[in-house]
Amino acid sequence: MLNPSPTSAAERVYGEVKELILTNGIAGGELISEGEIATRCAVSRTPVREAFLRLETEGWMRLYPKRGALVVPIGEREAADVIDARKLLEGHAVRSVARQPDASALLVERLRENLAAHRAADPSDLAEFARLDVQFHQLIAAAGDNPLLADFFVTLGERHRRMTTVSVNRNPGMPERIFTDHDGLLGAIAAADVDLFDSLLDRHLTEVHNLTGDRR
Repeated sequence: MLNPSPTSAAERVYGEVKELILTNGIAGGELISEGEIATRCAVSRTPVREAFLRLETEGWMRLYPKRGALVVPIGEREAADVIDARKLLEGHAVRSVARQPDASALLVERLRENLAAHRAADPSDLAEFARLDVQFHQLIAAAGDNPLLADFFVTLGERHRRMTTVSVNRNPGMPERIFTDHDGLLGAIAAADVDLFDSLLDRHLTEVHNLTGDRR
């Protein structure tokens, strides 16, 4: 078999390191070295360096020559901005769906399927837990039948996953809280109660992600 090219090796390292960041396998604030990752991924330092540069460009890392790469923690402002965007997009989608009984019924069915799969998942698999959490909210956003807004919501997915993983890692009781909140959101959609949905979503996102005080 041919050896992988430097480009493909860099792509693999990029994907593996980014996944570790998103799933809290490498925590925010942690300093990692090229050598450490090269050993972990069984590659030379060159593809690691390329992957680190790409991750820095995307805002996941800050590089310090001869010291390593610092994984950028989730800041309060970043979390608040993500949550504000999610509330606007999900609220807009639910307002749209509330006027369309057939679309609302289909969304409720899909959300129930998601919640059942979420509860059945291994609670120790934080990556899968976060993926299903993101899927629940993306189903809502996509139901608004506005492809541009739905696509923008998808771009928030990586930050959403990371925030959820950090929250669950911090509080072992968080999965059950998220299940309960999602059940309430589902009920508000089924009842076409947009105001209740907005209120529940605001509380859900603020408390799950531990935002307090003046978020600006």
